[in-house]
Amino acid sequence: MNIKNKVVIVIGASSGIGLATAVLLAKKSAKVVLAARSKDKLSKLAKKLPYSLAIPTDMTKENEIKQMINSAKKHFGRIDILINNAGQGYDAPVESIDIDTFHKLFSLDIVGPLIAMQQVIPIMRKQGGGTIVNISSGTALMYLANMSAYSSLKKALAGISLTAREELAKENITVSVVYPYITLTDFEKNTIKDSSIRPEPEEENSGGPRPPDTAEYIAQKILQGIESGEAEIFAHDWMKNL
Repeated sequence: MNIKNKVVIVIGASSGIGLATAVLLAKKSAKVVLAARSKDKLSKLAKKLPYSLAIPTDMTKENEIKQMINSAKKHFGRIDILINNAGQGYDAPVESIDIDTFHKLFSLDIVGPLIAMQQVIPIMRKQGGGTIVNISSGTALMYLANMSAYSSLKKALAGISLTAREELAKENITVSVVYPYITLTDFEKNTIKDSSIRPEPEEENSGGPRPPDTAEYIAQKILQGIESGEAEIFAHDWMKNL
C-alpha cells in the first residue's frame, strides 16, 4: 500500500518505536492518528506533525479503544492503516509469574490490539481494503529464561495476526506482523521485573554480540510491511532461522 494521504492509526505513538513510526509516516505524507495514554506527549507531537490527530487512549480499556477508533473515523472519514504497537514487558521465572500482573499485560498486549482490529475491520471492509500491522517481538521466536510471560503474549499476537491475514485476504485487508530485535527505547526501563531477577547494568540493552537497533530502523521495517504487504517482517534476516 502506498502511504501517501492514507489515514494511519499509530497506537503507542508517544515514545519509542511508535513515536519514530508516527514521525516517519507523517514525513511520507500520511495523516496520522496518535494514540497512547500520555495526553501531554501526544499534544506536543501533534503540533509537530501536519494533519495529525492526538487521541489519548488507554489500551486496557475497551470503551476508550472504541472511542478512539470512532473519533479517528469521524475526523478523517476513513481508516486505511492500523499499527498496533502498545505493549509492556514482564520478566519473571515461570513459577514466579504474578497472575494479576499477567492478566493486566494480557489486556494490554493481546486484548487491546484485538479490540482495535475488530473495530477497524468493518470500516476497512466497507472501504474496499486496508492494512493492519501488529508489532510482535523477536522473543516470540525464541525460548528465553524469565521471558515466558512476555514472549507468550507476543506469540499469541502473531498467531492472531497471521490467522486474521488468512481470513481477511479475500476482502483486500492485509494483516502483517513485525518482529523487532532489541531496540534503543525505554522498553527495558518500563519492563516489570520479578524481584528474583538481578540483571547486570552493563548488559542491559547490550543485545549480546549484536548491537541493538534504533527505533527509527524499526519504523522503516514497519513502513516496509505496509508497502509490501508481507506476512512477516523481521528486523534482521538471521531472525528468520530462530
